[in-house]
Amino acid sequence: MSTFQAPKGTYDLLPPDSATYLAVRDAISTPLRNSGYGYVETPGFENVELFARGVGESTDIVTKEMYAFETKGGDKLALRPEGTASVLRAALEANLHKAGNLPVKLWYSGSYYRYERPQKGRYRHFSQVGAEAIGAEDPALDAELIILADQAYRSLGLRDFRILLNSLGDNECRPVYRAALQDFLRGLDLDEDTLRRAEINPLRVLDDKRPDVQKQLVGAPSLRDYLCDGCKAYHEQVRELLTAEGVAYEDDEKLVRGLDYYTRTTFEFVHDGLGSQSAVGGGGRYDGLSEMIGGPSLPSVGWALGVDRTVLALEAEGVELELPSTTSVFAVPLGDEARRVLFSKVTELRRAGVSADFSYGGKGLKGAMKNANRSGARFTIVAGERDLADGVVQLKDMESGEQDAVAVEEIVAVLKAKLA
Repeated sequence: MSTFQAPKGTYDLLPPDSATYLAVRDAISTPLRNSGYGYVETPGFENVELFARGVGESTDIVTKEMYAFETKGGDKLALRPEGTASVLRAALEANLHKAGNLPVKLWYSGSYYRYERPQKGRYRHFSQVGAEAIGAEDPALDAELIILADQAYRSLGLRDFRILLNSLGDNECRPVYRAALQDFLRGLDLDEDTLRRAEINPLRVLDDKRPDVQKQLVGAPSLRDYLCDGCKAYHEQVRELLTAEGVAYEDDEKLVRGLDYYTRTTFEFVHDGLGSQSAVGGGGRYDGLSEMIGGPSLPSVGWALGVDRTVLALEAEGVELELPSTTSVFAVPLGDEARRVLFSKVTELRRAGVSADFSYGGKGLKGAMKNANRSGARFTIVAGERDLADGVVQLKDMESGEQDAVAVEEIVAVLKAKLA
């Protein structure tokens, strides 16, 4: 065992579990790739002000959870706690919005970091797949992203998730609601930290999960009652589009999400099999974020889905993904000449696109066959001096147990045909 261990709140992703994570990432990204979203990759750290301005200085993410540090050169940086601000920054820096084809559709996948209390499904290092549509204000775009996430989850076999939907209004109607909510919150018996949050961004208090706070929030003014006509019409169009496409959702007037940049549409995917930490992903519209970080007005919408949380949801439903074997053919050489010949055939198979592995380390037949079994390979090639003298190798079907002699020159073609 190593002297060192993974830092508290983090994990190592190793086989065979890593195959499930890769399958989840692929399932989430496939509908995005099929809908015009291009892949983007950003640095693991950014200027700390990017998140302070974008995510919100009063959020727990910025005040309590962000890994911030100063470089030797005096730059103040932070490990990325979320993906949207970084992706928008990258798009603005590259002037993608000036290419003329709006919205700019991007998807991404990577690791993110928050100093949270470690618990099942909540880590200080976590994996997400996200999507952003930058530069268009259209209810159909909001609906598209929700539908694509729903499609991804259903393709994985998930059924017991729910979509929560709300509207947070815009710069016209939200200030009026904000004032009404602040008046209400000032009359409650809240702790000093929560009262401070209420003065900076009262909607943050609605997101407080503590039972004693939620109990006092009963009777709080509803944002829906303060929405302007434009926001009401916009939200109704999103709802109608989802309903028309058979995507079920639940209206949740208290849904505000944990980031300050959201406007109008906000949504969350939850799975009741995960207990109190039920969110598996979410997102919304962020029409003012570009201006917050120094860019032009670019109404946008996006989401991020947690890979770790999605894997837990699969486990909660008992869904087992059909994962392709990492190895189709395993070669077992018995002797130096067989080692040379089979290594060449394995290389040829790989060049032909067949996943193949080789028994390294000079193991005997018994040990090598154990490795072949562990590899999950469908076929095993075995050859010794006598086989090669006859110009053949032994091809064993690991499922049926059948074994046949196949000419050395034909083994690659035979395997390609059997695996086709």
